[in-house]
Amino acid sequence: MPFIQITINSTKEHAKIISDKFKGIGALSITFQDCNSNPIYEPLPGEMLLWEKTNVIALFDNKININNILSELNHFLKLDLEECNYKIEYIEDKNWQLEHMNNFHALYFGKNLWICPSWCKIPNPLATNVILDPGLAFGTGIHPTTSLCLTWLSSLCLRDKTVVDFGCGSGILAIAALKLGAAHSIGIDIDIQAIQASYDNANRNKVAKQLSLYYLPQHKLKNLQGDIVIANIFYNSLCQLAPIIATLIKTGGLLALSGVLGNQIEIVYKAYNKYFKLNIITEKEKWYFITGVRY
Repeated sequence: MPFIQITINSTKEHAKIISDKFKGIGALSITFQDCNSNPIYEPLPGEMLLWEKTNVIALFDNKININNILSELNHFLKLDLEECNYKIEYIEDKNWQLEHMNNFHALYFGKNLWICPSWCKIPNPLATNVILDPGLAFGTGIHPTTSLCLTWLSSLCLRDKTVVDFGCGSGILAIAALKLGAAHSIGIDIDIQAIQASYDNANRNKVAKQLSLYYLPQHKLKNLQGDIVIANIFYNSLCQLAPIIATLIKTGGLLALSGVLGNQIEIVYKAYNKYFKLNIITEKEKWYFITGVRY
């Protein structure tokens, strides 16, 4: 069954109102999309941030009367839709689960590490393989910030080490560390969905017994330390949490920071150089990766 998709070019102020109206007249789903190229990098859990110019996209059953919907919106919003940018499209129905799966493939990092969706054939059974499907929590290996972390982890000798994944998301880094030989991993996040995803993914990879998970602020991080800490979060949080992250690393331990853009490097350096000797900076697709050693 095909669907009808209506897209209205809106403002931040009107987007939620249009969305609510779409829902009230039978929309099957609503999507907010940036009209330009201004990504919102860091919404808090449960927070919905919108762009100054936002597309509101509504999906309807193909039996609806489009003219009635546009007339109702026009009356409700007191807008002249003839002068407002909007678009009507017919969307072919597909096997959306299969369509989604086709967008994800096994990914290779560093010397011997593969991240493989469960539906893909493992390219090299003798390599280090992490089985991980995309879900609600961040971290599949596709994003450059995660890729930089995985490549770095694969270059280390992790035997007998404890690795802290600060902002663990899907648990991809903590699990990869365990599969690469770490004795213990610690995952920390403020999103309960991330904690659940990390546990589920660790269980799938048969390393759940070696993974400890901490949900903030419910769990306290007192007396918690690792040999290596990786924080793949955005720079505002990186800077604000620098004193806390510093306490999680033993003297001489390694730090890795990811999620930093070029114009943010200096600010991040100022936040961390009192605790760490910062050195290597790696770049991928305009994202920067910073490492350091704890004083």
